[in-house]
Amino acid sequence: MYEYIQGQLAEINPSYAVVDCHGVGYLIEITVNTYSQIKDLQQVKLLTHYVVREDAHLLFGFFDAAEREMFRLLIAINGVGVNTARVMLSSLTVDELREAVATQNVKKVQSVKGIGAKGAQRIILELQDKIGKVEGNVLNTISTSNKNAEEALSALTMLGFPKAAADKVLQQLAKADPNATVEELIKMALAKL
Repeated sequence: MYEYIQGQLAEINPSYAVVDCHGVGYLIEITVNTYSQIKDLQQVKLLTHYVVREDAHLLFGFFDAAEREMFRLLIAINGVGVNTARVMLSSLTVDELREAVATQNVKKVQSVKGIGAKGAQRIILELQDKIGKVEGNVLNTISTSNKNAEEALSALTMLGFPKAAADKVLQQLAKADPNATVEELIKMALAKL
């Protein structure tokens, strides 16, 4: 529902940030990794994930797309809720978690507070399936370095193209023509997909 919230950082601590966006203060739950990235900023843009529960409506914010994508992969695992996913991403960076999954390092995942041996094994198994299906890894998309390619990738995935395939094509196109507009990237990608 909310893709991102951008505005003035009104309040911050390691577990949440309040972002003032045109006079409305949004309480956004964050990870420690996101906190370390934004704590010294006045203006912020947090990518968000909106959660509706019986007793609450929650916004979770992330400094970059890779962390948000990992959060979404984690909460899709049976038995891993939003709080557990946030603790995991506060204890480990996305790269550390990705490496632990790739090397099946149960002890690394188990080092996160509240994760037992069986839970760590299940998380690794399920993330391997989800990350393994994606060529070039969904967490290493071009979106962090090229805004036009990010928008083009978003448009192509909304049109129903697989994210991995679209990302691969867009990476090639962005390398070939780094100044291409979003529209040009989409048109060229559609011809190749």
